Amino acid sequence: MRIGILTGGGDSSGINAAIRAVVRRGAAQGDEIIGIRNGWLGLLEGDVLEIKAPDVSGILPRGGTILGTSRTNPFKIEGGVERIAATVHASRLEAIVAIGGDDTLGVCHKINGLPQPIHGVGIPQTIDNDIEGTDFAIGFDSAVAIATDACGKLHTTAESHHRIMVLEVMGRDSGHVALESGIAGGADIILVPEEPFQIEHVASRVRDRLARGKLFSIVIVAEGASPVGTEQISRGEVKDAFGHVMLGGIGEHVAGELQRLTGIEARVTVLGHLQRGGYASPFDRLLATRLGVAAVDLLHKGAWDRMVAIRGREITDVPLEAALNRHKPIDKSLYEMAKLFY
Repeated sequence: MRIGILTGGGDSSGINAAIRAVVRRGAAQGDEIIGIRNGWLGLLEGDVLEIKAPDVSGILPRGGTILGTSRTNPFKIEGGVERIAATVHASRLEAIVAIGGDDTLGVCHKINGLPQPIHGVGIPQTIDNDIEGTDFAIGFDSAVAIATDACGKLHTTAESHHRIMVLEVMGRDSGHVALESGIAGGADIILVPEEPFQIEHVASRVRDRLARGKLFSIVIVAEGASPVGTEQISRGEVKDAFGHVMLGGIGEHVAGELQRLTGIEARVTVLGHLQRGGYASPFDRLLATRLGVAAVDLLHKGAWDRMVAIRGREITDVPLEAALNRHKPIDKSLYEMAKLFY
């Protein structure tokens, strides 16, 4: 088969391991792998290249993506679908492996459903880990490790200066990174998009800690978290190709309000894109490798419009439509358990 492979949306650690797996598995079966640069933009512009096994040597632990990425939605560009089809035809592609989050996989699902379908399968990759149908997406474990490390390091300066330290992490609609790194990093308060908060209640928790002799507090907040009855805080009204505004500012808001309500000095650290970078964790390398191999095997079965996934320790696959049906929320039982340590 001639298989195209692309990576779209936000990058993360572990993508290159998936690319490597697709190329190696394809080569073992006599496939030709065609790399598509910069996500769906590469298909729009005909920016493709052949990738052979030697080309992926040494990329297993590297963060980012050797193919580049972009937030490109061909369905929002005049003639975009036709241009994609032209590149697929010119490159003689029989199928596409799309690596990314719900936006990237959403495009993959749509092109599978065209009157003249462009066949493809998806590999879940997003640090938000909010894709339904899979326990883990590539990049999540590495991001949690980085956020956990940051949370732990903030303890020493918070304790030394008797401050409230607010750590803002990524998580537009799902608070998986905030929740799991907050528990692992020993955060005192965790705020997630799924549970709108009342800042007065947060301040009350800080005062309770103060009454117990705890002169500092660590608050971890997902970028998409918001106070009850308000919208998410954004950096403006400009939207990307998929209709998302750029979130940011909730950490500053929480820190300012807590300082006002408690009288305790509060500082904020925005972890930002550090969560996406660096070496992939061993778990992400293994997960990406298994999913990459499974994606090629899926194509050889003629199973289009599906996403490879992990459930427990087993690799499986689910319809893309089901995977995109909703954002996967946090485990509420885990969230309630976290409150035991506040």
